[in-house]
Amino acid sequence: MRGVRSLNDLPFLIWCHHNASARWIEALTKPLAARRAPTAAPSPPESVQVSKLLNGLVITSLENYSPFSNVGVFVKAGSRYDTLENQGVSHVLRLAAKLTTKGASAFKICRGVEALGGSLSVTSSTETLAYTANCLRDDLVTTAQDVRPWEVEELTSRVKVDKAVAQQCPLIGVIEKLHEAAYKTALSNSLYCPDNMVGRISPKQLQSFVQDNCTTGRMALVGLGVLRQVGEGFLSVRSGAGAPVVKSVYRGGELRVQNHEDLVHAVIASDGGVTGSVEADAFSVLQRILGTGMHSETVTNVEWLSFRPQLFGVYTIAQAASAAEVIKASVAQVRAAAEGNVSEADISRAKSQVKAEYLMSVEGSDGLMEEIGAQALNTAAYQLPDTVLQAIDTITTEDVVKVTCKKNVDAKKTMAASGHLVNTPFMDEV
Repeated sequence: MRGVRSLNDLPFLIWCHHNASARWIEALTKPLAARRAPTAAPSPPESVQVSKLLNGLVITSLENYSPFSNVGVFVKAGSRYDTLENQGVSHVLRLAAKLTTKGASAFKICRGVEALGGSLSVTSSTETLAYTANCLRDDLVTTAQDVRPWEVEELTSRVKVDKAVAQQCPLIGVIEKLHEAAYKTALSNSLYCPDNMVGRISPKQLQSFVQDNCTTGRMALVGLGVLRQVGEGFLSVRSGAGAPVVKSVYRGGELRVQNHEDLVHAVIASDGGVTGSVEADAFSVLQRILGTGMHSETVTNVEWLSFRPQLFGVYTIAQAASAAEVIKASVAQVRAAAEGNVSEADISRAKSQVKAEYLMSVEGSDGLMEEIGAQALNTAAYQLPDTVLQAIDTITTEDVVKVTCKKNVDAKKTMAASGHLVNTPFMDEV
């Protein structure tokens, strides 16, 4: 791999060096008929290599011999790490990812990526901020971001647009309210900058957030189509565990947003299992047992979902007049599962669906990157798909019934609802 520059700070940007554009364009202009199939035997597949450096950085690499490289940096710097003083900083940081860096202007980065047909993306969740790039493996470059005050000011309009787009989706709104009601501090933080903080996040706050959270002990580097030795020299950031993590306690509760929308969106959830645990796998099987399909003139949709972080519940969309009937009928199905009204055939079918969905999710490079990154960041290890499938196979009817009773039916619940709520029951009425 050529042209790899280390970076001295985060957030950063991974991009494709524009000097290779001429070679790329030339290759595209050659007739396909003139190209010969390679005669060399394909290289044997390699396993995922995981290593943890002394400074705490976890490096995960997979040499798949692809001409394209997928590189991602996963950081424990999601919205749960926002504080009361800088709420929304993780949202602004995500939008600032493609601004001018220490090595290139925003315009140069955009043109360089376009010339090579590469792609850049930055995503965030409650837990994680992820920077990913796809490009030709010979032209991978990194560069440190340099926060400019005037560019941060210009982000205000983008923050407003981003919030407005999210607010157009009722599901996002009701899930945000669900987390706000379910947790104290940290996990109750919104993924989006609150209205009172729009335009008030300063460059100093951005830099401070990066210094406190984007450290080697809270970071995982994942590369597909790159060598581990390259990855070891890829990052040069602050060492250590970073700022102390604020614990968030599940409390349960209820939030209702009254408006004049014809459709009522409602979620009733409870504290779920930790990712990778037997409880989490049992909830995944239960989710497929309950399934979807309650559709009629009055019911738009009913789904049983696993909400991150670690919540399981039922999400209903119904006409305002029939909201009570739909919500109570959906909750009744969960209670039926807790009473053992689940057959072995249901369990077998659900486990097959869980395994199929998992395998399809890691079939592409993007899904595989996300799965490896999540595991590396949380456990500093990687479980092969066979191991994951074996864990799902061990789930029994007793496991499903137990987790349904203990963690849902008999547990403290959380409810969030929005719409014309005149016929929507309160949580204690369900």
